[in-house]
Amino acid sequence: MTDLDESAVLAILESYRNDPQQIIAALLDVQEASGRSYVERAWAAAAAGALKVPVSRVYEILTFYSNFSLEPRGRHVAEVCLDGPCLLNGGSELMERLSGAMGVEEGGTSGDGSLTLEGAGCCGRCAGAPVVRVGDVVYTVRSADEAQTLVRSFREDDPVAREALKCVLWGFSRRAPTRPSPWTREAISREAATPG
Repeated sequence: MTDLDESAVLAILESYRNDPQQIIAALLDVQEASGRSYVERAWAAAAAGALKVPVSRVYEILTFYSNFSLEPRGRHVAEVCLDGPCLLNGGSELMERLSGAMGVEEGGTSGDGSLTLEGAGCCGRCAGAPVVRVGDVVYTVRSADEAQTLVRSFREDDPVAREALKCVLWGFSRRAPTRPSPWTREAISREAATPG
């Protein structure tokens, strides 16, 4: 866990030139620097003072957006998509697989503090449904063994072990497909490989 104090929080805010328009980005950086994926109440107050916004505005942001937390979480947050396409394609089962692999229920944090398991809204990878997002990366986990691999890779800080689980559907495209096509891995791969 990182020791984050008020001076470190103020340094992060100063990197945004104490611009109140950058409040969300600054709070995300504070949360990441915490080492436990949360914004402590004292840091929220420091942010309000430095950005010259009401403390209520900071709390409004911290409580409205689901990617913020006021309570310590794991170093990584595994967010299982529970929106329509993922839910219909096994999102609940994915939550159960990850819950079993981590040994916690939804909302819990693994004993070693490496992962917190949460439900989330759309991750933007409906073609690979069901998916789980950890940080900025989306993964497709289809079996209990893959769930164990993903959890172990974060516990052991081994990004190579989880590379094969990355959801690559739409991963090579700068846009979502705009023409009707079957939503299969092969169709998306063909489109991504087509120049232009």
